[in-house]
Amino acid sequence: MAVPRTKTGNYPSVLSYGFRPFFLLGSLYGGLTILFWLPLFYGQLETHSLFSPIDWHIHEMLFGYLAAVVTGFLLTAIPNWTGRLPVQGLPLLTLVVVWLLGRLAVFFSNELGWFAAAMDCSFLLMVVVAAATEIIAGKNWQNLKVLAPVTVLFAANIVFYLEVACAGTSDIGRRLGLGVVLVLLALIGGRIIPSFTRNWLVRENPGRLPVPFNRFDQVTIMLTVIALLSWVFLPEHGLTGGGLLIAAFLQGFRLYRWAGWRTLRDPLVTILHVAYVFVPIGLFLVAAAILRPDLVPSAAGMHAIGIGALGGMTLAVMTRATLGHTGRRLEADSATCVLYAAILLASVTRIAASFDPSGTILLYVSATSWAVAFLGFALWYGPMLVRPRVQKS
Repeated sequence: MAVPRTKTGNYPSVLSYGFRPFFLLGSLYGGLTILFWLPLFYGQLETHSLFSPIDWHIHEMLFGYLAAVVTGFLLTAIPNWTGRLPVQGLPLLTLVVVWLLGRLAVFFSNELGWFAAAMDCSFLLMVVVAAATEIIAGKNWQNLKVLAPVTVLFAANIVFYLEVACAGTSDIGRRLGLGVVLVLLALIGGRIIPSFTRNWLVRENPGRLPVPFNRFDQVTIMLTVIALLSWVFLPEHGLTGGGLLIAAFLQGFRLYRWAGWRTLRDPLVTILHVAYVFVPIGLFLVAAAILRPDLVPSAAGMHAIGIGALGGMTLAVMTRATLGHTGRRLEADSATCVLYAAILLASVTRIAASFDPSGTILLYVSATSWAVAFLGFALWYGPMLVRPRVQKS
């Protein structure tokens, strides 16, 4: 993708593009919160949050980590869609500060009460307004639909708070948030995975190419959305399980049509396909937990979505976008491959731990692997994110 010009100003390079601060802070936060999570879960640490340990963990992965990465992606993609300058400088700093204050507000929400909810929820609202303003100003009407899942994510955050306030724990809010994750991955993954795969195959491995987006993709996304809505509101109904099974099959076949096995020589492309595998796996496991709860725990599907699909895809996008938008070659070095291996290990071990109630070791392996992936990203890619773009000679 072409990188639009940035306007020079009296601000550091880290505030010149949305991906820079949000990928860096998101990866740091994602890695550190998981290290904090298990001691919190086992009662060795405490927060000052209104949320239970499990709700805090789910909330901060969805509305803390994910919100940061999605914001970085949107604020970087929109200038390419519209041809306008990116959000940078003081407006970008304002969004960063609001996100940071939201994380503190959630942590101390027991003392802050509803002010914490207002501070936290205001971030995604500001992101939607900022993104919509840029898209409308650039008359790029077709991409307004990308904001629909982000708007639903904002609504899911509000629902999350209301449920905790009224019932003491989240229910619909957490499923709605995870459902939005899958829809975002289906939409964004359906754009970038076949596109990057096609570009690489044309150049490096001529032959079969990904099938272009067509009616099949539209039907698959539509049925996936319907199945996920049923899961949000009717999580134990047999028809919900059947719908999720159909969605799992269609998403798996959709991935097959992108010819990912032909990209094994390029880890930057292959990881996108491997991460997307967890979309149909997650849908299948959620369906299986509904249809055969005696055999499959609900946590298996949720963590396939949350760690495998969400974690894998966001890490894949962050590494590729950072390299490309800082002027570096699109090549995965050894350190990047270690990050990819770590997130895959985190995914597999956490799914396995769901089937073993006494699987404490697997939980710690998964948490450590996740932390290696995202703190490793911050360590290895952080210098690229805070330094000026490399000028090619």
